Amino acid sequence: MYIGVDCGTQSTKVVVLDVEGERILGEASRPHRLIEGENGRREQRPGEWVEALRGALNEAVARAGIDSRAIRAIGVSGQQHGMVALDARGEPVHPAKLWCDTETAAQNAELVARLGGEAGCLDKLGLVLQTGYTASKLAWLRDTRPDAYHRIDSLLLPHDYLNFWLTGERVTEAGDASGTGYFDTRSRRWREDVFAEIAPELDPPRVLPRLIEAHEPAGTVRPELARELGLANDVLVSSGGGDNMLGAIGTGNIRPGLVTLSLGTSGTVCAHSPEPVVPDSAMVANFCSSNGGWLPLVCTMNVTSATTRVRELFGLDLATFGERLASAPIGAEGVTVLPFFNGERVPMLPEATGSFLGLTSVNTTQANLCRAVVEGATFGMRYGLELLGGLAEGASQIRLIGGGAKSPVWRQMVADITGTQVICPEITDAAALGAALQAAWCHQREQGVTLEQLCTRLVHLDERSLADPDPASVAAYQGVYARYREALAERHAVA
Repeated sequence: MYIGVDCGTQSTKVVVLDVEGERILGEASRPHRLIEGENGRREQRPGEWVEALRGALNEAVARAGIDSRAIRAIGVSGQQHGMVALDARGEPVHPAKLWCDTETAAQNAELVARLGGEAGCLDKLGLVLQTGYTASKLAWLRDTRPDAYHRIDSLLLPHDYLNFWLTGERVTEAGDASGTGYFDTRSRRWREDVFAEIAPELDPPRVLPRLIEAHEPAGTVRPELARELGLANDVLVSSGGGDNMLGAIGTGNIRPGLVTLSLGTSGTVCAHSPEPVVPDSAMVANFCSSNGGWLPLVCTMNVTSATTRVRELFGLDLATFGERLASAPIGAEGVTVLPFFNGERVPMLPEATGSFLGLTSVNTTQANLCRAVVEGATFGMRYGLELLGGLAEGASQIRLIGGGAKSPVWRQMVADITGTQVICPEITDAAALGAALQAAWCHQREQGVTLEQLCTRLVHLDERSLADPDPASVAAYQGVYARYREALAERHAVA
């Protein structure tokens, strides 16, 4: 038995995977609170992640109906880019600033300039720094909270922090480290010279976690914690990784030819590559994967977070929102939404706000506004697919995950807007499954078991979710997408 954990923005989810039986035996989740403030501040308290993990793990094991001592390994997926700065006692010096925090836009722009612009970033890091990466968060802490900054003893990412709580070890792996902004994604090593530009007072060998390979264990569960959780004394904790990396594993996207697209709080689109990618656009992140290759990725910041705002504005439950969405025509009778409520990373508009365009006395209806915000979020994903170029153009199928993937109307919309077949894994919370698969790989690797074998056996596709693009709808969306791009161009011109 293996445990997979996904610590996301809204909750921590835990699954219990029976590898021999090839099924999920139990799952549970616990919510987190989001601390929001002016200027794009979005933070969480790491202690809440720990409590959520503890509660969800106990419930998932109880639901699985197994003896917890049968668990052999645990894998942890975490939201990327978050800054967890700890003091010498292992306590946070400040709440964790999250991937969706845009308060550090000014620090990011300054860092990009100091590193030599986009060309300098690509030369040093293999990608271009974005607002939301860990680097600008650390610079922000140095600028605005010097007392907290000078107490830093170690710097971890969210999944690293949970591994630290589980094992007492401060380690990380290349996939999640790729999103820090002080890691060379091509050579898979820390760039201490870049780190010195961000935090000259901190000693990298002391404060940065030790790098391990994706197949290596982070450690074993601490004896006192194992007793508390009812686990055996030798439970491995795998390297883990960022939610996008583990989500790719959970969809079987560990070889070229597939695309994983996530309709979560944020939106991501990624494709596996066996070698580093030199992107044509600064908005494509040449991340490493959490299975030894690379995972070029594009991230948009407003997907279900945007649709939820509109849904809650009208006081609609999910079912009614889906009905409104389905009742409006393609193009929402001329309404266009740029759903940048949280600023935006792709396109690169960190200080943007949401816009509802083309409203008239005739088309301003609940149904059209619901449809337009979902279309706007999906157009952002098509924009990201186009940025991936050849990696996405040759894809035969999109593996769709995240909360939005549960909507049949939205699945068909993705197929029609991208012109590509769409299908969901049976487990749409793929990051938790990917974490469990990585844990099994870590535990069984010495017996010759490969991650590809595990994915082939355990990543099951839901044939009922299959959506093929409808030619008439594909044609209709061409004009609507062109309207979206025109609105986007005008926003860029203003910015």
